[in-house]
Amino acid sequence: MSQIPLLLSDYATLSAKELSERIEAVRQQLGRKLLILGHHYQSDAVIAHTDIQGDSFQLSREASERVDCESIVFGGVHFMAETADILANRPERIASRGGRRIPVCLPDLEAGCPMADLANEVEITDCWTQLGSYVDLTEVTPITYVNSTAALKAFCGARGGLACTSTNARAVLEWAFAQRPRVLFVPDQHLGCNTLVQMGVRREEMILWNPKLPLGGNTPEAIQQAKAILWYGYCEVHQEIGVQDLERSRQETPGVKIGVHPECCEAVVTSADVAGSTAKLIQIVKNAAPGERWAIGTERILVERLVRLYPDRVVGCVGGSASVGRYQCKTMAKTTLTNLAWTVENIARGTPVNVITVPEAVATDARLALERMLAAK
Repeated sequence: MSQIPLLLSDYATLSAKELSERIEAVRQQLGRKLLILGHHYQSDAVIAHTDIQGDSFQLSREASERVDCESIVFGGVHFMAETADILANRPERIASRGGRRIPVCLPDLEAGCPMADLANEVEITDCWTQLGSYVDLTEVTPITYVNSTAALKAFCGARGGLACTSTNARAVLEWAFAQRPRVLFVPDQHLGCNTLVQMGVRREEMILWNPKLPLGGNTPEAIQQAKAILWYGYCEVHQEIGVQDLERSRQETPGVKIGVHPECCEAVVTSADVAGSTAKLIQIVKNAAPGERWAIGTERILVERLVRLYPDRVVGCVGGSASVGRYQCKTMAKTTLTNLAWTVENIARGTPVNVITVPEAVATDARLALERMLAAK
């Protein structure tokens, strides 16, 4: 008789110490058969129990390369778990395991991504159809930021497009323009705009597509002349960072250098000393000389961790004293010691919960988008 999964409510009264001990007990029991991934935006309490820490695609790629892994727990959000499932459960990997899939578990199913939710398959398909009335679609490469649903990755993969990360967005765009003269970039307008500007594409060669408006809010002439169509999407955390926050940091800490994520708006990126992916921002701080002062414009959990790791060079989030309580990704915070302990103990007893499974019909095309991304160097 199959066992019944443990209930999350049974963990509600356990202390942080008890939860941590139970998580570690499972890790000791299962060893390398269990892989716990932690995105950089996870709390220190969760990160302490993870095997690998990194950004979304780095974690998924490393998970896909672990041949001895039998279960994955993703401390992150839904699209990340989807990507891990797509890569870890490739048909050849499933065949090598005798038909067995690796369950990818998300401790809280409500841990979504507001940016990913701003671009759904229906709206993208409608956009594509409308574009086809004014431009030759064989001249358009659809590109999706990895912070998107599996369905959106599949849409791009099926049309000769690909995915990108904040680290390799430029390489992907350069690859795309080498194939075709136009791109449709979804869902983050700011990453697309900032990267294109860096490449020398003029603002008048870009248009913004608002799916709530006819033709995305554009004229037929503007569509025909556009080199890049940017989706009306954004990260709620990075969108909140303004130029005034950078100015306040400079006023409060003379000589401070400012690093921001390219999901911030163009004006913020232009005003900063450096812009880069999460991994790049971490590396900049790590490589800074003691005594250098840095204010970082990204999710505050990561910034607070950098302050603890490098107190002699990080002053905190951009915005100085006015940044207190701001810039936190609420969906990332949904992974807790409570639901992490519940998840791993269910895996240990053979009753995995919150398993994220991407249908193979979707995964096949989404995998194409991810594989092209890796090949675009």
